Amino acid sequence: MKSNHLARLGNSGLYVLADLGRMAIFLLLAVRGLFRRPFRFHELLRQIQFIGVGSLAVIFFTAASTGMVLGLQGYYSLNKFGAEGMLGSAVALTLIMELGPVLTALMVAGRAGSAICAEIGIMRISEQIDALECMAIDPFRYFISPKMLATLISVPLLTAIFDLVGIAGGYVAGVSLMGVSPGSYLEGMQSSVTNHDIRLGVIKSFVFALLVVWISAGRGYFVREIRGAGFGAESVSRVTTQAVVLSSISVLIFDYLLTAVLL
Repeated sequence: MKSNHLARLGNSGLYVLADLGRMAIFLLLAVRGLFRRPFRFHELLRQIQFIGVGSLAVIFFTAASTGMVLGLQGYYSLNKFGAEGMLGSAVALTLIMELGPVLTALMVAGRAGSAICAEIGIMRISEQIDALECMAIDPFRYFISPKMLATLISVPLLTAIFDLVGIAGGYVAGVSLMGVSPGSYLEGMQSSVTNHDIRLGVIKSFVFALLVVWISAGRGYFVREIRGAGFGAESVSRVTTQAVVLSSISVLIFDYLLTAVLL
């Protein structure tokens, strides 16, 4: 009995190591595909349209509601200490350093990451990727690398939009609804937000974008090798769910690590 448990534990450990190795090689090949010619700029623009422009609506409403909630809760918390004038600082720093990059990445993972995983997974099980390889066409240069570059371009821009809309939402809640002075809101924000804070948010957005597209595309590409995924359409659905969960968990873990290292 004890040997069976050790055997299962060993098999699980070997599977995890093999999976990490596959994903590492996948990332290297995807990065290499960015520098192989001819690069498919039309596919890059199409992916920016899907990942970036297509996510604007969900980013806008999420940012507006988040900013307004921060404005209301921040006002009630600061009002206890007579520090309502620091509301702009609290809203801006929270959005720029934490909630902006994290929530943007989570929204993109749920909307675009799942679609990327499902698309590549279907291409894998329907042997379209195998057909490209038989024709000596690099699948990474053909459709994976443009997705990666489009995500790296789109997510930081979406994060910037999230921050601006969220700060505006906090302004509406704090100034228009709760009566905070407009000048103190803007002055508190300008005096407290530094280049280091903005730089931290930008770095997080790039790292989160890489995690989302790497995990989502990799799970779909290796749909046949993933243990317990099943076969056919069932495997794609399970792997897509796994990709979204793993992407979200990775974003939260790296959010803490980056904050601890760079703050």
